[in-house]
Amino acid sequence: MGIIKRLGLNFKWLKRIFKKRKARIGIYGPPNAGKTTLANRIVRDWTGDAMGSVSNIPHETRRARRREGVTLNSNGSSVSLDIIDTPGLATKIDFHDFMAFGLTEEESKRRAKEATEGVIEAVKWLDDLDGVILVMDATEDPYTQVNVTVIGNMEARKLPLLIAASKLFAFKDSLCFPTASACANISS
Repeated sequence: MGIIKRLGLNFKWLKRIFKKRKARIGIYGPPNAGKTTLANRIVRDWTGDAMGSVSNIPHETRRARRREGVTLNSNGSSVSLDIIDTPGLATKIDFHDFMAFGLTEEESKRRAKEATEGVIEAVKWLDDLDGVILVMDATEDPYTQVNVTVIGNMEARKLPLLIAASKLFAFKDSLCFPTASACANISS
């Protein structure tokens, strides 16, 4: 049983946000923030399938992937989602960065080209969505150019936005996030 089902979450709030029983939701964020991991979790919990593969190499997802008709049911409420897992948004994609992960120069250049095309595709999807989940890496500064740009685009399009923090496991021994002024380590 998935975590959403185990928690017994009710989806009336989701229907209020997106004002529909069926919605097309895009999952956005920077590379390696956890977009595909989240998409896989949602799809796996409700269908048993997965959206795509994940990797520690940035831009594993270089084309938007769509999964239609994922119906979430809980406590008498349901909502049907078309989930779009988008490539990581970035302001700079350099093939040298991929070479640092051991990819050949040829593979790195191909990946950089595909990643750049994926960013363009992700931005185009914004015109066909009912809402967005912005995945933000909790170990990174939330005020990156990518995050600010995505939020600005949602605001301009009047699209509902849900922000999801990822990589919270990095703070398992801490009472707060690194942006807080005083963190207390509870591991001792």
